[in-house]
Amino acid sequence: MGADAEEPPPPPRGTCPGMCPAREAELRRRQRRLHRLELAPSGWAVKEYSRPAAGKALPPPEELRPPPVLLATVRYLLGEAARARPDVGAAEQCAFVADRLRAVRLDLTLQRVSGRPCAALLERSLVYLLHAGYQLCAQPPARFDAHLHRAHVQECFAALRRAYRDGEEEEEGREPRPSEPRFQALFLLYNLGSPEALRQTLQLPSRLRASPELSVALEIHWAYLERNFARLFRLARELPYLLSCALHQYVATARRVALLTFSHGFNTKNCRYPLGRLAQLLAVDSSEEMVELCQAHGLAVVEDCVVFQKASYKDPGPPEHRPNSLLVGQKWGEASLLELSEAICS
Repeated sequence: MGADAEEPPPPPRGTCPGMCPAREAELRRRQRRLHRLELAPSGWAVKEYSRPAAGKALPPPEELRPPPVLLATVRYLLGEAARARPDVGAAEQCAFVADRLRAVRLDLTLQRVSGRPCAALLERSLVYLLHAGYQLCAQPPARFDAHLHRAHVQECFAALRRAYRDGEEEEEGREPRPSEPRFQALFLLYNLGSPEALRQTLQLPSRLRASPELSVALEIHWAYLERNFARLFRLARELPYLLSCALHQYVATARRVALLTFSHGFNTKNCRYPLGRLAQLLAVDSSEEMVELCQAHGLAVVEDCVVFQKASYKDPGPPEHRPNSLLVGQKWGEASLLELSEAICS
């Protein structure tokens, strides 16, 4: 690069002291565009996401929130804004919080915040997004767009993993964040069966790969690829809540492939497989749900036993995602979402 080459301008540094810039809050108040979660007496206006237009000038510093304000905003969103309310549906609440978290990520990007301050915000954002993705898994598409939600989660994971790498470069020789192995494990489980996710995970330093959570995530990944469903569900039972939320989207598919595999493996005229044993193997909540699952796949249930016949097996269409108490729901304790995030994030 020549001596006269211009250096890129420094990134702006936000000076906005509140969760929403004063100009935006006043404008939305006049236009009656405040969300009901932002209305008094318990609500506060929070900056909404606005897609940056190409060629548009960067917002002035007074419209960007510095990292400490962004952290306070995320804690408010996971605490007060995410608290269950009788007057706001869960899907509407998720749409609000997810939009405001996206605005947080945009403020981070515009200020080029990296390393540990960035990771602290993205980790907490992922806690909410993974939790909400599980809680809303049975909602109809008209209320909850699972594909859009998944895209937001993947964007957040990509940004977080960049922040981890930036932190290593900025703080050479310093120990990684204590929470990093957990979130690397969440990334792998959320992308179960992905060769690219596995490749990226195997390229992590050995000290991260050797952590208990990432080791278990790798075992589950291999069990999924090898179609070792007994091992997969046995390991899944032992996962903590948030890791279970990340894995949950693959449960229906794993059960379906397991039933197809058993239909070929136990394809004999007089073979009967105990229904209760199958429900335990696939971590199904009840015998009634197991019967429903078998019948949906064309498998007969006779005297509390499943009759596996490969000619009878049928594909009922896209997997149906539903809450699962044994694998996920019962692991959610008494702590609030904010308390959970503060316990597992750095």
